[in-house]
Amino acid sequence: MSKVLVIFGTRPEAIKLFPVIRALAATPGLTVRTCVTAQHRGLLDQVLAIADLAPDIDLDLMEPGQTLDRLTARLLVGLGEVMDAERPDLVVVQGDTATAMTGALAAYYRKVPVAHVEAGLRSGDIYQPWPEEVNRRIVAPIAALHFAPTETAAEALRRETIAADTIHVTGNTVIDALHWTADRVTADPSLAAGLDEIAARFAGKRIVLVTTHRRENFGDGMAAIARAIGRIAEREDVAVLFPVHPNPNVVSVMDQILGTRANVARIEPLDYPHFVRALGLAHIVLTDSGGVQEEAPALGKPVLVMRETTERPEGVAAGTAKLIGTDEDRIVAEIFTLLDDDDAYAAMARAHNPFGDGHAATRIAQIIAQGFAQHAV
Repeated sequence: MSKVLVIFGTRPEAIKLFPVIRALAATPGLTVRTCVTAQHRGLLDQVLAIADLAPDIDLDLMEPGQTLDRLTARLLVGLGEVMDAERPDLVVVQGDTATAMTGALAAYYRKVPVAHVEAGLRSGDIYQPWPEEVNRRIVAPIAALHFAPTETAAEALRRETIAADTIHVTGNTVIDALHWTADRVTADPSLAAGLDEIAARFAGKRIVLVTTHRRENFGDGMAAIARAIGRIAEREDVAVLFPVHPNPNVVSVMDQILGTRANVARIEPLDYPHFVRALGLAHIVLTDSGGVQEEAPALGKPVLVMRETTERPEGVAAGTAKLIGTDEDRIVAEIFTLLDDDDAYAAMARAHNPFGDGHAATRIAQIIAQGFAQHAV
């Protein structure tokens, strides 16, 4: 049996890796072990619960307000100790977090092969998204297997002289997770019943779903976003659903500038079933998140991205997403265009989602198993 150690620490990683863990566990010849760093404690636990995952190892490394360098140092030491104890044949990391970067580095120090899920995303600017862009670039030369969600991501890796036979275009596992969770919610509406009151409260209005938490938007950018949300909510035909990220750089600004408004539901962060339902309720998604740029188009929802660059240009090219930055007037104008111009809305809502068909995890598990069979990993 070949031992695969899957490492993750944040809510987005858990969402995108639980389909992979399930697929690996169902693959003959593989033993799967999971290690969580709890880089995001509460948000991570929500996903573990819905996916019915109990990690084999929980480092519980979250500390309030810890710096990136302290987090990185603690992750590297902690994950190294886990690998010394587990002695895996392959380490799987996902995306662009400090957990993914240090997990890959700790494996490299022990000459353990690394598989990178969601490889090849690039914005071209090392400070946007920060520090995620550099985290991804650090993992790339280490990884033995690169699971690129799209051909654009695969081509980015080839330009960095990554060996072509190690790059596999699989689709993005977030689409697997989205469809799996949507089916669960359909079968058992109680999983997302916490939004019943808001759905009733905003019946007949077009809902703008807002998510914002990017470090590069802290300060003036976040203040502009808050003012824009206030102006959007002045329309009687619109309501804003805003799960507020717990970071004080978000909460304090929204408290100060946005305050309490009848047409704005500022709520606690949603667990994944509730978030999937929120996407379904939304008419437009306004976000600075990465993953939402992939999830919303799968449900036919236009995405306005409050960033200057994106490591997911496929959505912009396909017309499912549009980069609009954080200028207050621009945000308001772009939202109003989609609200008032049916043709503009339809063009984004009907665009083809380039991020996958919901079978990425199965492909990844098959490639890993084949790699072991051929001694390629």
